[in-house]
Amino acid sequence: MPKHPHKLAKERRITGVISTTQKGAGYIDDADPKKDSIYLEPGTLHTAMNGDTVEAVVTKKNIRGKMIEVGEVTKIIERAKQLFVATIAPAATGKGVIAVADDKKLYVPISIPAAQAAKMSIGDKVYLRLRPWAEPATNPLGDIIRVLGKKGDNNVEMESIVLERGFVVGFPEKVEKEADAIEANKHISSEEKATRRDMSGTLTFTIDPFDAKDFDDAISFKVLPGDKKLYEIGVHIADVSHYLREGSELDKEAIKRGCSVYLVDRTIPMLPEVLSNDVCSLNPHEDKLTFSAIFTIDDNAKVHSRWFGRTVINSTHRFTYEGAQAVIDGKADSPDHTVAQGMKYRDELVTLDRLAKVMQKHNAAQGAIEFESEEVKFRLDEKGKPIGVYPRVHLDTHKLVEEYMLLANREVAKFIFDSMKKKGGKDTGALYRIHDVPDKDKIKDLQAFVKLLGYDLRGKDGEITAHDINHLLGQIEDTPHESLIRTATIRSMQKAVYSTKNVGHFGLAFQFYTHFTSPIRRYPDVLVHRILAKHLNNEPFKDSDIVMLQRIAETSTAREIDAAHAERDSKKLKQVEYMSERIGKVFKGTISGVAKWGVYVQESETLCEGIIPIGKLGEDYFVFDEKTYSIRGEKKGMKFTLGDPITFKVISADLDKKQLEMALVI
Repeated sequence: MPKHPHKLAKERRITGVISTTQKGAGYIDDADPKKDSIYLEPGTLHTAMNGDTVEAVVTKKNIRGKMIEVGEVTKIIERAKQLFVATIAPAATGKGVIAVADDKKLYVPISIPAAQAAKMSIGDKVYLRLRPWAEPATNPLGDIIRVLGKKGDNNVEMESIVLERGFVVGFPEKVEKEADAIEANKHISSEEKATRRDMSGTLTFTIDPFDAKDFDDAISFKVLPGDKKLYEIGVHIADVSHYLREGSELDKEAIKRGCSVYLVDRTIPMLPEVLSNDVCSLNPHEDKLTFSAIFTIDDNAKVHSRWFGRTVINSTHRFTYEGAQAVIDGKADSPDHTVAQGMKYRDELVTLDRLAKVMQKHNAAQGAIEFESEEVKFRLDEKGKPIGVYPRVHLDTHKLVEEYMLLANREVAKFIFDSMKKKGGKDTGALYRIHDVPDKDKIKDLQAFVKLLGYDLRGKDGEITAHDINHLLGQIEDTPHESLIRTATIRSMQKAVYSTKNVGHFGLAFQFYTHFTSPIRRYPDVLVHRILAKHLNNEPFKDSDIVMLQRIAETSTAREIDAAHAERDSKKLKQVEYMSERIGKVFKGTISGVAKWGVYVQESETLCEGIIPIGKLGEDYFVFDEKTYSIRGEKKGMKFTLGDPITFKVISADLDKKQLEMALVI
């Protein structure tokens, strides 16, 4: 740390989280939220790394004739990260080796102790821990925990992604032992059944992806007797909290993980597979313990009554999304063998689908935003190499399941809130899934962006409603700009998070919402099951319970973000790997981004994204116009703007950086 930072003007001190660049510069948010972030020049970070909480001194400095505020780190308050994935590379001196972190925001190479370095080969990927780093004149020193394997190997690269985002593949031995003990005693006793509502004789089925192994939700259906057309529809969720005891090693591990991670070719589960794929999973033709939300619904999809409690079910049939859709569509000749067996339940599925569509229409009228973004799936060979990339198809059966899960999540949240209200509580003893109103400045930027492309986002002074968003999405449907604007709109929204304080859910247009329906893959859902059980049993909440809930809300939100990054990293890796086999081939795409260094392009079918550097746009002097998100050639007048169709060829693929470089084809 500098003992006496160079004082160029009146200084002030701020504390915050630093964001670093690959070149060793950094940014830290100003204490005044109205001001821009403070820039820290290379050489002023003094060993601060990305995400660290630091103290910095801020002064004014003349840069290119302008007096601007710059920062200099004076103290590292808390390190954000000590574990890194890195690749062994030759040292710049030509003697020995260094480790280059996969995290490109670690702007210096890592030195390896001589004894460990002697055993390493160029191209080895390693998992290491940094020793305390205090001297900026030297590189940080890292101890190798484990050699992962050779760079480029699919399994090595996938595990690298997982580790880099703070997850681990296997489970500690003590956790596995607890899980095995539960599996050995998984038989459901008659005494346990007697404490639950028996739904095992009611028509029940699961609808999941064809390759799913963990089934955490099922839907039951029954026509109720009487003159009025009423249906009993149950949403049955794996009763994970029955097996996952508070304070157990399993529970501690699940809290730490927060959620399952779904990579392109594998799942890193939150729970050991004997629980997620067997004991807790709602496999067909087996009695299973569930926590259920059961509704009486009329022919107009109006909810007349609701019941929550622990149940026993026996799933009648396991549908895939595609199979259930074929049944609804009456395609008895489908190659999916489950379809022929499932045709006997067609009337029930058709009714569930019709009611789901009514609920969806009602939610849309209330302002629910249809944030359906484009996704891709991969066909992989036996070695994990991508041999095909194709868009994910969103079927009506996906929406069917979504609507009933939304109903259950909303009604559970309302019940918990009403229960607290009766007790005189104020948002205590609850865990909500909240989505705050959009930031005004981001909405103003979005309005300017879509206006440039010829569309209108209603609203005034950065304030909009969900209806305004839906109006915009309606304008862009089936246009060349649809994917681009949908993505920009999603990015302008606040992030959905977990909280003990309710502010509603802007995107869904729900006053109350929680996560109840996926406890096999999300820890907050386990917690909501416990909360619901306490409210059903009128059990009190202690102050320590409330503190714990908010702590887990924050950690679960953070783990969810980490998991999303890992999933995106795995998709990006496979997209780049797929394109690496197609160097020189010509593709059509859309300009998805414009910067002073070039244009970003998204391929139309695979959604693979890369950059055409400004020097590859043609023989001209190109100028970037920030206001119009465009690049224009000064001599020939060729213009490149966001959303423009473009023809390009792939000229290079960097698997390490997960980047594609392209060239314009005229």
